[in-house]
Amino acid sequence: MFRLAPTCKGRRISKILPSIQTHYLLNYTTANSLQKLSHGIESENEGVDFNLLFLSCNKIRLADCLHALLVVSGKVQSVFMSTRLVNLYANLGDVSLSRCTFDQIPRKDIYTWNSMVSAYVRNGHFREAVDCFYQLLLTSGVRPDFYTFPPVLKACGNLIDGKKIHCWAFKMGFEWDVYVAASLIHMYSRFSFVGVARKLFDDMPARDMGSWNAMISGFCQSGNAVEALDLLDELRSEGIKMDSVTVSSVLPVCAQLNDLSSGMLIHLYVIKHGLEFDVFVSNALINMYAKFGSLEHAQKVFNQMLVRDVVSWNSIIAAYEQNGDPVTAFGFFNEMQLSGIQPDLLTVVSLSSIVAQSRNCQNSRSVHGFIIRRGWLMVDVVIGNAVVDMYAKLGVIHSARKVFEEIPSKDAISWNTLITGYAQNGLASEAIEVFGMMEECKEIIPNQGTWVSILPAYSHVGALRQGMRIHGRVIKNSLYLDVFVGTCLIDMYGKCGRLNDALSLFYQIPRNSSVPWNAIIACHGIHGHGEKVLKLFGEMLDEGVKPDHVTFVSLLSACSHSGLIDQGQLFFRVMQEEYGIEPSLKHYGCMVDLLGRAGHLEMAYNFINNMPLQPDASVWGALLGACRIHGNVELGSFASDRLFEVDSENVGYYVLLSNIYANTGKWEGVDKVRSLARHRGLKKTPGWSSIEVNNKVDVFYTGNQSHPQCEDIYKELRVLSAKMKSLGYIPDYSFVLQDVEEDEKEHILSSHSERLAIAFGIINTPPKSPIQIFKNLRVCGDCHNATKYISKITEREIVVRDSNRFHHFKDGTCSCGDFW
Repeated sequence: MFRLAPTCKGRRISKILPSIQTHYLLNYTTANSLQKLSHGIESENEGVDFNLLFLSCNKIRLADCLHALLVVSGKVQSVFMSTRLVNLYANLGDVSLSRCTFDQIPRKDIYTWNSMVSAYVRNGHFREAVDCFYQLLLTSGVRPDFYTFPPVLKACGNLIDGKKIHCWAFKMGFEWDVYVAASLIHMYSRFSFVGVARKLFDDMPARDMGSWNAMISGFCQSGNAVEALDLLDELRSEGIKMDSVTVSSVLPVCAQLNDLSSGMLIHLYVIKHGLEFDVFVSNALINMYAKFGSLEHAQKVFNQMLVRDVVSWNSIIAAYEQNGDPVTAFGFFNEMQLSGIQPDLLTVVSLSSIVAQSRNCQNSRSVHGFIIRRGWLMVDVVIGNAVVDMYAKLGVIHSARKVFEEIPSKDAISWNTLITGYAQNGLASEAIEVFGMMEECKEIIPNQGTWVSILPAYSHVGALRQGMRIHGRVIKNSLYLDVFVGTCLIDMYGKCGRLNDALSLFYQIPRNSSVPWNAIIACHGIHGHGEKVLKLFGEMLDEGVKPDHVTFVSLLSACSHSGLIDQGQLFFRVMQEEYGIEPSLKHYGCMVDLLGRAGHLEMAYNFINNMPLQPDASVWGALLGACRIHGNVELGSFASDRLFEVDSENVGYYVLLSNIYANTGKWEGVDKVRSLARHRGLKKTPGWSSIEVNNKVDVFYTGNQSHPQCEDIYKELRVLSAKMKSLGYIPDYSFVLQDVEEDEKEHILSSHSERLAIAFGIINTPPKSPIQIFKNLRVCGDCHNATKYISKITEREIVVRDSNRFHHFKDGTCSCGDFW
């Protein structure tokens, strides 16, 4: 690589020196020193300030020139000078040149070896650092010293290497050096062997502040929050004062334990001991207060900072972003740019979330372009994951998929993000397909996030068997007791009709947060078990668990499905007066649905008019749905006009309004609404019902004629129809949404997808055995009535899950009590 020979003449140097002066702007003194060399290297050698030259090299090209100068001056023969070159190249980010220089040093001492190992570590080449350490041990004949072990322990990528290096440190008598011991504690803690780390800490003959910080940090990083605080008390009992590192390590623990009091006491200690202006401490305080949602305190700490680095800005931006205030977060991002601080990768991760929360598709393109221009998408998978998440939350799922495919090295989080994106956008089948692709990548190991991503997709399509298979896998790796995985399993069993299994699992997992309670309450709500919901809520309060905004959404929804008007109105008041929870649009939507479903349409309309928030599609949609149930054309038309102002792209609302007109025989109105939907390029989602028999799922569409058992299915339906009519069944033609003759209307009703699925189940399962079907849309009113008769005739329990709730038909009645 270096072609200049030591015997080259001074004129060669004279050609190099002007370029150094002209192109790299070395300071005047350095230039004079170099010019002297051009008149005679040997005579002027002593006048060159090589230390100044090393300090002046801030680019690789300058370092190359200095290297050449050292070669021709003979200074490169000095191990000290050559090792400084190794460090210089490493500091400039070119570890390959460091290694090349290192290899050319004939007689390496331990300082040289330590420098090469550290060069690898500083540049993130951890495997090479460990290999270099082994080369030192096996080939060099040089004995390591206590400076050798800390960097190589940091580089250990697995516990086997860590234990080997620990053995060498013990063998050479360096185990109790405070720096080596602290590095060993860090290494074992990183691999979750905090017991070993604690034993090392306890056995240390002498401890410095770094040792205490290493052990406290080890407990924090491994999630042992209580042990970290206990060790902090032990430190203080020995009269040792916390420093900035201790404080920065322990503040996140307070957030983990939800212990704001301890966090504020530590803040008081910080102020008392003059640490409040330390950048690292201030950043940790901002993050801690953000975790507690105390944004005023976080901003006060930020405002008092004398010096702010990029981490400070990232912390305050993330504080507001993670607490649902994207507008303020974006304002701080603009201030950051005005202050001259350049955004880094973490800034852009927060910015992606801010854009997603703001629902600003135009800004999403700007963020994506900003990332592409800097080439960050190819550099860090975290950035790619953030962009995929941003597009998915904006509903631009095709862009999310495109970015996902461009990520060069996908990790488990990449797959989890895309699976979640599909599931949250109602594309459960696509989510399941992507999970199948992930399973084919043997190098990707599913984790907690994977199960939390895929289980809701299985819940959505009612894939009980696949969900149970996941349950088996999480039992094997002991994740079923994780509150988030357990909650998703509860949700899956509940939405797949296995309410007893959901309840059994609920009592097995930790229940000290509102998350599992919300899930089990919601499950009973969609099954129409309103009284059980009230009982569960009472148990939740008895166990000292504080309800949150999601709890009250589940409660109000359950009251709506069960017709518990008074209890629903009471919960709405209690939520505000006792728990200080401001109602969101979801709560208002549930209240409109509660009142409207019970027939109080005027009360529901007045409730909307008195809302302090601008009604969204969910609120007007609830009123429109109530108008559909109770046949109020005038109010339904008004509600639909408001709906189309706020959400003109949802075809379901056009279908609802069309159905209102069809029920009252206003076919001109039907044609007008359908024409408007076609003009806007919207198509009605075709209704389908599915049933699983003998481990095989069969899907039926309305009027399906292509099934292999088609003749037998329609024959069974004709037999059932005759028996139903003998028991008093009268077809309700108001649910036929086409303007056709009476006999054709009856045929259309009997060909609905749910009836085809039920008939298929009857002829393919043992007599009197339960049948369970899933429908992607709401069940038709006439089919609901017919299924009650079928359950009585066949003496079966028939469970139907539609898009809204569960219906359990047995002995001629439905669990919903006809309140749906």
